[in-house]
Amino acid sequence: MKIWIARHGQTDLNKKKLMQGRTDALLNRIGIEQAKQSRRNIGDVHFDAVYSSPLKRAQMTGAIIGNVDLSEIIVDQRLIETNFGVYEKKRYYALGLPMTFYWAMPKLFPAPPTVETIESMKERASSFLKELEAKDYENVLVACHGGIMRALCGYLDDAPDGLRWERMKNCEIRVYEYKDGHHTFLKSYSLGKK
Repeated sequence: MKIWIARHGQTDLNKKKLMQGRTDALLNRIGIEQAKQSRRNIGDVHFDAVYSSPLKRAQMTGAIIGNVDLSEIIVDQRLIETNFGVYEKKRYYALGLPMTFYWAMPKLFPAPPTVETIESMKERASSFLKELEAKDYENVLVACHGGIMRALCGYLDDAPDGLRWERMKNCEIRVYEYKDGHHTFLKSYSLGKK
């Protein structure tokens, strides 16, 4: 099985460099074009299923990249973005030290009050992926968000700490193969803009 993990396209909150966790923003014009370009980049691959976060920006991205109607998206709550609590819609560079340190180095600094913990994200990611691995898909697309993608990719990279803590670009896609109980990173598709 090939598992394609995709971050959603740009929203107006992304463009303004604001923390966007559970706020249900739509893709903007650029985000729609990014998703269309990502679809062109991957060619004519057919997805047996397209899973998505319940948030509209991820569902829109999944429908475009997956080349399916929105009604065909399988929504899974475990793929929702990280809960940023009181930091929601705050500027990236004006979060204060506790959140800045946590989001930059989560292995060293604890989640501030109201913010979802790394353990919670890892638990959601592994629960979802373990269920997905039991399916009989050739290609499956998972449309989600930059925060939870760190835990999903950490699981698929078999990272010792369960994380791949780097910022993913809008509409970045990472492709993994799951075969005989093992994960292999195959390829990354990126548009070059964050």
